Amino acid sequence: MLSDMGGSGRERTDDDEVIRRDTSEFDRGLSFFDAIYGFAVTLLIVNVDLPEPQAWRDLGSLAASGVGQQLLGVALSFVVICALWRVNVRMIKRLTGLDGPMVFGNLLATGLVILVPFTTDAISNPATADLALPTALYAVNIAGVALAQAAVYQRGRAAGLERRPTSSRENSLVLLAATTTPAVFLASVPVALTVGAAAAQFMWVSLIVLLPLTGRLANRARGT
Repeated sequence: MLSDMGGSGRERTDDDEVIRRDTSEFDRGLSFFDAIYGFAVTLLIVNVDLPEPQAWRDLGSLAASGVGQQLLGVALSFVVICALWRVNVRMIKRLTGLDGPMVFGNLLATGLVILVPFTTDAISNPATADLALPTALYAVNIAGVALAQAAVYQRGRAAGLERRPTSSRENSLVLLAATTTPAVFLASVPVALTVGAAAAQFMWVSLIVLLPLTGRLANRARGT
């Protein structure tokens, strides 16, 4: 699949193995991936259980039914999936094409995205929300998507498919930004299993600060 190393020291992928940006096949591939992200977002609401009729008598009864906790889980995963989709869009925007391993990586990422509604239900259902395992599985789920996306871009860089080649320093900061999310989620797994679900989920809040910070560093390195 791979030809000789180019002058930049990066692998060069055979053009016959690359789906180029200016082709209909490339557009169809992006539409397929985008549709999966959109479908996963839609599936989130399916897991919300309709409260019993008596719960609709007043707001207090409705809140006590647990639907608020479920809707909070929907809101959380809506933001997470949209953020992951945005990362995917921006990543693809910086590439001239996709080769076989990159398509596989994208399929892996979107396959894990489909699982997010399932793990969201586990962390937001009142019957299971306080258990450690649902939180741990949710964290692994999100970390898996983010790591697969990061691997796709690194493969594209190694294959010489960046629209603007990045230096090692630039790439280090880009990689730092890309791995911040999975690092936090994976770090929360042992916390969930030893301390509890609430403590692990509280760790996720740190991304509100960390993501803008690492993203700003990466953008500054790229000169954007």
